[in-house]
Amino acid sequence: MIPVQERAPERTRTLPTWAVLLIGYAASRVITTALLLIFWAASNHWSIAHFDGGPGFGGFLTSWDGLYYDKVAEHGYPLTLPHDIDGNIAKNAWAFLPVYPLLVRAVMIVTGLGFPIAGPVVSAVAGGAATFAVHAVIAKRFTEKTALWGALFFCFGPLSYVLQVAYAESVFLFLMFAALAAMMSRRYLVMLPFALLACFAHPGGIVLAAALALQRLRIGARRQPSTARARATAWTTVALVGLAGIAWPFVAGLATGNPSAYFETETAWWRDYIGQIHFFPFTPWFVFAGHYWGAVGILLVLAVLAGFVVWFTRPSARRLGSDIRGYTLAWVAYLVAVFLPQQSLFRMLLPLSPLLGHPALSRTRRRQRVTLAVCLALQPVGILLFWVIWPP
Repeated sequence: MIPVQERAPERTRTLPTWAVLLIGYAASRVITTALLLIFWAASNHWSIAHFDGGPGFGGFLTSWDGLYYDKVAEHGYPLTLPHDIDGNIAKNAWAFLPVYPLLVRAVMIVTGLGFPIAGPVVSAVAGGAATFAVHAVIAKRFTEKTALWGALFFCFGPLSYVLQVAYAESVFLFLMFAALAAMMSRRYLVMLPFALLACFAHPGGIVLAAALALQRLRIGARRQPSTARARATAWTTVALVGLAGIAWPFVAGLATGNPSAYFETETAWWRDYIGQIHFFPFTPWFVFAGHYWGAVGILLVLAVLAGFVVWFTRPSARRLGSDIRGYTLAWVAYLVAVFLPQQSLFRMLLPLSPLLGHPALSRTRRRQRVTLAVCLALQPVGILLFWVIWPP
């Protein structure tokens, strides 16, 4: 695909792109680490602080979901599901997929480090890889300058601290963006391993199968040139990634003897917000909003979805290109289908980071500075709200 040309000419840089990305990512980690240290030191004196990872800065970085990844890395998954006093399946490690804790476990074995160090190290390294991968995605559509700024907005973003805490996000984002970049280049055999691993790194890898299916349907509808081998490889990839994307609930069911182990485990977290319910696709947003705001909440969800449709059909969104738009549509549909929209919703929007490559954010030097300044200004807000006070 021919990149969209920008009006302003690009200036010659003395450093290659990879060096700028590496320096930018390193600078972003220095800033984020400093903010995390400040909040860790201050939160020891705050009654509103609720992080639960244990003492020390390493414990601070392994709070919330990190505790479950630690359990998987150290002990694997429980074969007997825990239950609460009401007889419901309690929160447990089956909600967390294995790629990230297995990587951390490998580092622990090789280095002798404990999880509070190895977990954040793996996350930080994978966060750098994700920065390069999101740059590759944006560069498939836009100019090198636009892609570079989009990647910098990603690693300096309000929730970029997630790239270095003991969460699977860094690994997942790298795999998703690497698979998406390969898909955009129609290199389906390259896409396949990244996509398959993504399906076992974090819920949502199945979105790649949907995005590829949309690409192939569009190619067919427009009668664009495509060989029989490319068609066969693409649809085989769709099938394999689709199967991988729904495999984990079956794995959990077979291992525990409870066919609904995974879904009952996931909804154990939902009980904190809406009580005990049974999962049914495309209902969580409406159930959540209706629980708190009644009919007004239902109308609010419909308004949000209508707003997304309006934006998605505007010329500014179409400028993103068919592949990024298809991926965006698939991810939003996935969130509406399976996710309860509590505070973790902001973290779950990180896979939409290729949208940061939209030229409207970096067309002029003023916009570049303003966007970057907003990212930096919101980082402490993100850490305070979605790490110190509430689980992200």
